[in-house]
Amino acid sequence: MHLFQVTLVVDDYDRAIAHYCGALGFELIEDTRLSDIKRWVVVSPGAGGAKLLLARAASPDQAKAVGRQAGGRVGFFLETADFDRDYARLRANGVEFVRPPRDEAYGRVAVFRDLYGNDWDLIGPVSAQN
Repeated sequence: MHLFQVTLVVDDYDRAIAHYCGALGFELIEDTRLSDIKRWVVVSPGAGGAKLLLARAASPDQAKAVGRQAGGRVGFFLETADFDRDYARLRANGVEFVRPPRDEAYGRVAVFRDLYGNDWDLIGPVSAQN
């Protein structure tokens, strides 16, 4: 078994697609209309990894979860083979980094916030300068 998809609750499909596919550079895998108000929208940061199902909040309780998917903790992790390239690209696309890059035993990491306020780690290989 492997984890292949995770739901991320959003406020609007098109706004979410613009952010994840535009600013973050994800690929739109599927956008299928299921009804007048519901769509099946799947995005992916790259080949071989888990995908995100962007699900529009359909109730007041679900709306409360938008931006708080992990209760204020980092809840999503993007791994990159080229940290400096992707860090620079995300910053150039207006992505808000809330913690600057730092070197840890497991790699180089910086925390950014998505459109909704969810925190993500961008993680790359340990710097050759360590």
